[in-house]
Amino acid sequence: MAHSGARMPQKALLAKIVMAGEPEVGKTSILRQYTQTSLAQPASFIATIGIDFKVKTISLNDTTLKLQIWDTAGQERFRTLTTSYFRGAHGFVLVYDITNIESFQGIAHWMKAIYEKADENVEVILLGNKCDNEAERAIPKHRGEKLAWEYGIPFFETSAKNNVNIEHAFSVLAEEILDKNSSITLSSDVVDLSENAQKRTCCKL
Repeated sequence: MAHSGARMPQKALLAKIVMAGEPEVGKTSILRQYTQTSLAQPASFIATIGIDFKVKTISLNDTTLKLQIWDTAGQERFRTLTTSYFRGAHGFVLVYDITNIESFQGIAHWMKAIYEKADENVEVILLGNKCDNEAERAIPKHRGEKLAWEYGIPFFETSAKNNVNIEHAFSVLAEEILDKNSSITLSSDVVDLSENAQKRTCCKL
């Protein structure tokens, strides 16, 4: 049987990424900035618990990679729920606000939670967000670089407002996930990787 010149549709590898950090550091703004030009499926939003995810499909090293990015609540009352979404993640985006020292100090808590709750060999990047607000800077860039060096993770200062380093940071994370993970779920559709989601479908709008 002769083969036609048409290529078979390429299935996408699906990677789960979780965004974490203290409240109001700009996690949601970063996610929106990164995905706003995407033709991805609409986000699923669970209004009662503040969990949101968006999907962006990228091409990386001749591979189609579908990123399912979870935006988690940073408030103390949501932390047990938030960390329950860490399981099964391939990567984490840790965010602090360069104008808020408490958000920087909170990174230690989130790294500890990743060590305790996430699977082994996950990839993590650290973002110092709101670098457009230099006049109110409280954390010098070198402190962010030093903290990232201590954890052995990449570091970027970003601005969700001005779209500084957002695309690059996610590209670095995606490449590291692809390089390390040989067991990323093969999928042609978006799937919910959270074990909680099926129990919470009644809460979705």
